[in-house]
Amino acid sequence: MNLKYYPYKLELKNTFTLSHSSRRTTDIVIVEIEQNGITGFGEACLPPYYPDTVKSVCDFLSKIDLPQVAAPKNINTIIDNINRTGKGDFAAKAACDIALHDLLGKITGLPLYKLWGVDIKDVKPTSFTLGIDTPDMVRKKAQAASGYAVLKIKLGTENDRALVNAIRDVSDKPLRVDINQGWTDKFMALDMIEWLKEENTELVEQPMPKNMVDESVWLYEKSPLPIIADESVCHASDIQKVKGMFHGINIKLMKCGGLREARRMIASAKSAGLKIMIGCMTESSCAISAASHISPLADWVDLDGALLVANDPFTGAALIDGKIIPRDKPGIGVSASEVHAYK
Repeated sequence: MNLKYYPYKLELKNTFTLSHSSRRTTDIVIVEIEQNGITGFGEACLPPYYPDTVKSVCDFLSKIDLPQVAAPKNINTIIDNINRTGKGDFAAKAACDIALHDLLGKITGLPLYKLWGVDIKDVKPTSFTLGIDTPDMVRKKAQAASGYAVLKIKLGTENDRALVNAIRDVSDKPLRVDINQGWTDKFMALDMIEWLKEENTELVEQPMPKNMVDESVWLYEKSPLPIIADESVCHASDIQKVKGMFHGINIKLMKCGGLREARRMIASAKSAGLKIMIGCMTESSCAISAASHISPLADWVDLDGALLVANDPFTGAALIDGKIIPRDKPGIGVSASEVHAYK
């Protein structure tokens, strides 16, 4: 098995603003794992608010020692060995995990969803994300997103109500809100959630900072809407910690370290009685396609990351009737848009 990796900069179609940061690009590192002429693709996505960087990912990948020959049944052993290479580095681990699963699917000749017995008829519509902006720009973005069944708005500013009202000026579609830990007053948070319920909002994602545990429990007990953990949950080991604080969890491959851990999180969340969202960063079609194979197992889907990218180096899962549908091709179902255009 041979490992190669290449830094690449995703250019976003619009400036993407959260409650704590704003950007126009996102760094990624593309991974290739090749065996006997078959190549699996993976991706590490590196938004600036996470600790991983291009340098840290490349440093981690430089330490990986893959076996020369491996059968598909060895994938768990290989992932275990990669994960033992260092603590943290979950985006880099996710890239390797995705590439290995892509390789596994190509060797067996099956898309991952078929390999795992997942029925893609159960895919839910993806939300389309509107970053924080002026009310006028949010209004225009909401109009431009009229083809999507569900809208998601980033909040966590003094203008939250104005931004929601701007959307409601042009759309009555179901809304999801993501606060990214931007609210710090539990009484204000509850007041906002009660108002958002009247505005046809489905859920509220990570309303308060993850270290405000008591306040989050209080809000959970009183909220009329489901509250979904994002920053508070990264791995399966975190799930029991947030039971009684959140109604559901947002699983992202870059947070948890890849598809294997994501599937473990799904099983653990269901056992704990928690709802599941499959989410993403501003990723290329490589990582989005990988996540699409487990999205039918979720209650909500937020896999619009590649739709926000202007220079996607891959072709993969497609937007069909508002849903991100994996291709019926072996592995994760991606191909380079141009031959090694990212190198």
